[in-house]
Amino acid sequence: MEDEKKFQKITYAELSRATDGFSSAKQIGTGSYGSVYKGCSGELVVAVKVFDLQQRGASKSFIAQCEALRSIRHRNLLKIVTSCSSIDFAGNEFKALVYDYMPNGSMEKWLHVDNADDQNSGRRQLSFVQRVSIAIDIAQALDYLHHHADPPVVHCDLKPSNVLLDKDMTAHVGDFGLARLLYDKDPQIHSSMSTSTGAFKGTIGYVAPEYGMAGEISTWGDVYSFGILVMEMFTGKKPTDEMFMEDLSLHSYVNKAIPDGVTEIVGVKLLEEVSHHQDIDRATTSRKQSKAQESLTSILKIGILCSAEQPGERLDMKEVVMKLQSLREMI
Repeated sequence: MEDEKKFQKITYAELSRATDGFSSAKQIGTGSYGSVYKGCSGELVVAVKVFDLQQRGASKSFIAQCEALRSIRHRNLLKIVTSCSSIDFAGNEFKALVYDYMPNGSMEKWLHVDNADDQNSGRRQLSFVQRVSIAIDIAQALDYLHHHADPPVVHCDLKPSNVLLDKDMTAHVGDFGLARLLYDKDPQIHSSMSTSTGAFKGTIGYVAPEYGMAGEISTWGDVYSFGILVMEMFTGKKPTDEMFMEDLSLHSYVNKAIPDGVTEIVGVKLLEEVSHHQDIDRATTSRKQSKAQESLTSILKIGILCSAEQPGERLDMKEVVMKLQSLREMI
């Protein structure tokens, strides 16, 4: 196909050489369908996602990602360098995707430093401004997928571990293993694509409630996941935190705190930093704190609106991008 000609061909042997035989020392992550390795070939540094084809659905995930990534290009999407569908040295089927390497790893490790592995445990925290910029990066990626890709793409698995950060801390959305293409003009094709990766899985805590009731896959599902992600970024609480049970969820926890209790649900360091950004006119401490609360309330409200239970009540990603950009200018 014409799109495939854009990608350089790569062999199993070359990938094996670049990753020192897929050694554990080169492994930088694991996922539902395989492992990710850092690969070096000359000056080129890449991330190689090797699919575990013994896992049910791995082959379909590989195909879904190739299909979704074939024609989409955006600065906030993880760039695919090439793919490899071959045979390994033992004669077994081998499938891998090769991506740009992201030196700052996933956002998951930045948000939850305490849970990170030893080598990342000394990592500094993300600043408030960085968090706002990362939220804008993610929103722009989703806006592109939903409104500018042809056909539109629904990511279906947005979460911190699928947001990668480059050397400049710019965010790139990756892992399109559950992505769906929306063919509005032909319901039959739409139906076949919607089931191409088997029963819908997603990740607990980030999956839109309508998907649990066999609701149709739509861009609103990504908006819900984004809302949860934003609230997690600014409260430090995962949606699966043990404190969330029965009637309490991340959504209701944040909603109850707005506006007066916002300072209690965000980290002290984050609050101090937001206050620091408000001192251009040497405002009084109380005024700075009030402004800080206002900034945090604004961004948490976006999370609340995006994660509304009913799809029709959620914000559209175009609107989200504008709201976040105006917030950044305010800061």
